[in-house]
Amino acid sequence: MIESQCLASTAVSQVLAGRNLNQALQGLLSRHSSLTSQQRAAAQDMSYGTLRFYGQLRAILDLLLQKPVQDAAVRALLLVALYQLQYSRSAAHAVVDHAVRAAEALKKPWAKGLVNAVLRNFLRQRISLLEQAAASEEGRYSHPQWWIDKLRRQYPDDWATLLETNNQHPPMTLRVNRRATSTAAYLDLLHQQGIEGQQVGENAILLEQPVSVDKLPGFGDGMASVQDAGAQFAARLLDVADGMRVLDACAAPGGKAAHLLELAGIELTALDSDPERLKKIEQTLQRLKLEAHCLVGNAARPEEWWDGKPFQRILADVPCSASGVVRRHPDIKWLRREADIAAFAAQQAEILDALWRVLGRDGKLLYATCSVFAEENQQQIAQFLERHKDAQCLPLSLPAAKDGQLTPNPQHDGFYYALLLKA
Repeated sequence: MIESQCLASTAVSQVLAGRNLNQALQGLLSRHSSLTSQQRAAAQDMSYGTLRFYGQLRAILDLLLQKPVQDAAVRALLLVALYQLQYSRSAAHAVVDHAVRAAEALKKPWAKGLVNAVLRNFLRQRISLLEQAAASEEGRYSHPQWWIDKLRRQYPDDWATLLETNNQHPPMTLRVNRRATSTAAYLDLLHQQGIEGQQVGENAILLEQPVSVDKLPGFGDGMASVQDAGAQFAARLLDVADGMRVLDACAAPGGKAAHLLELAGIELTALDSDPERLKKIEQTLQRLKLEAHCLVGNAARPEEWWDGKPFQRILADVPCSASGVVRRHPDIKWLRREADIAAFAAQQAEILDALWRVLGRDGKLLYATCSVFAEENQQQIAQFLERHKDAQCLPLSLPAAKDGQLTPNPQHDGFYYALLLKA
């Protein structure tokens, strides 16, 4: 546990300094190749859990300290240990003992006494500290105050539920490749492997418990992919048919592009601005035995990559705040700033205007984000319709959505969809 605590503490301190959690963890784990799979999983759980409840844990730690701990590594170690004491099933005495030894392993021997005292004080005063932490909204909901305020304004009836849902573990959903098997047949295969799930969409299976992909039958042969049930609406909403010329404009890592190809025999261009991310699309398509024209290019600059022939369908799954997927990426809550939302909205508008030029008459463009903020969603589309009088927003067959907005729930993440017709 000491090695895992050290790794998690380092990852958390890097995120609080502005780094992406996934990148921080991957970098750390690649330098510690001798770790067991159990140690790696523990480090990941501690990192994600600490950031999931960072608002509460920070409030508790501030109550326990007479003066702030300036050392970032020690502060992160205390947060990780507090997460373990409150949310893990590890024995309290073991967590405290390992945290004290982790301070030495992190080359902070001066902090051993402090770590011991702070954690033991938490165990003695737990109930009172939890009550005091919940007195502030950041401490109660573990989101930044600006985020809480924005959701309260935009979701006056559901904001608290939304925040609480964001702090839960995300569902794991599979998309069955209809070109390889049926959903019912794949459910039987899962059951034979002792993996239980339920069908929640035409080709979507929600697992009772997450499992690693190497345990999924036929995964390497392309029988199924991991894709959130909310994300699986995209390909169906775009209404593709055999022979169509289709663009997936911000395609990485390739899940939606692959789904489009599973639904119809289309001529697909998968575009992404990042060459490394484009490689992930190619790997995804190769595993699923699908083909597309993969192209490096900026969706906002079609003059650099477009061949002049209009597309009949365009999927614009644009860069966004990712505020609808914080269950999977809890670091987003603490890395985002309120000013970022306006910057994303400006980028989205530029991409939308550019892609509209390459869409053929009577063609359809599906605008998609994994955001729950109106500036990136309903407001973005309203402004687009003002600028483009030849655009019509079509009604969507989208269960449990309000004005195209899906909010996170036990079955799916938060997404927004708008289907635009070029009249």
